[in-house]
Amino acid sequence: MEFTFVIEEEGLPVETLLKDRWRLGRKLVHELRMQDAVKASDGGRLRWNEPLPAGLALSIRLSDAQSDYIPNSRELDVVHEDPHCLIVHKPAALAVHPNGPGGTGTLMNRVIARFGPYAEHVHRLDMGTSGLVLIARHPVAKAVFDRMLEEKAIRRTYVAETAGAFKKRSGTVSAPIGRDRHHATRRRVSPSGQHAVTHYEVIREKGDRAIVKLELDTGRTHQIRVHLAHLGHPIIGDKLYGGLPSDGESYRLHAARLSFIHPFTGKLLDIGDPVRPEWLP
Repeated sequence: MEFTFVIEEEGLPVETLLKDRWRLGRKLVHELRMQDAVKASDGGRLRWNEPLPAGLALSIRLSDAQSDYIPNSRELDVVHEDPHCLIVHKPAALAVHPNGPGGTGTLMNRVIARFGPYAEHVHRLDMGTSGLVLIARHPVAKAVFDRMLEEKAIRRTYVAETAGAFKKRSGTVSAPIGRDRHHATRRRVSPSGQHAVTHYEVIREKGDRAIVKLELDTGRTHQIRVHLAHLGHPIIGDKLYGGLPSDGESYRLHAARLSFIHPFTGKLLDIGDPVRPEWLP
């Protein structure tokens, strides 16, 4: 594939763009150099350490890449689409990706069926969580979005329905999360676990139920589920962490919004999921 990127900063060399701004790995940068993949939009060759003028359009040509997912043509709700990324809605009870080679029946199998040959998820949602998933459409985008996720440049907003009345309407849970040695799939707050930070705000209460908005600084496995249970407010339907039964099979956690500055256009993307779970007011 090929795409155009416009230099916005006076004097920015190609090498600085790739290594420092996009933070691409050494191997990928080397491949792009060997393929002579970055040129001026008029086809002219560039020296990689040459300062470039603001407004210059670069043509970046990428060799064909292919993901390993098996296509599976099923329903797919696409919320945003551009040459670099997709934002799609994942229903509850659907896994983001297969557990091993040859697996089917997941969100990524559906994405590849429509947008293949290459697509890779930038982050994951637990199978029981519904909502938005960001997907990269080429390897450079994957590397850039991965770095943005690590540097907290992608804002992820969730909503959940929980049990119990909160003493504080808002707050931050900073509690490390590790494996529960007594249960194969469960996680727990543990002093020896990985650093994990969740911000919460109660946006509605009714009786002994609350709708809570949550934002993540980190992305640990089951993070929101563990932190809310740690507060004494497990998510409704989340049996693994002591939640009260729900009407359906899934628990009530929804990835409602993604927000970030698009690294290839410079524009703000602030995307809300138009597919709302039935339990949201």
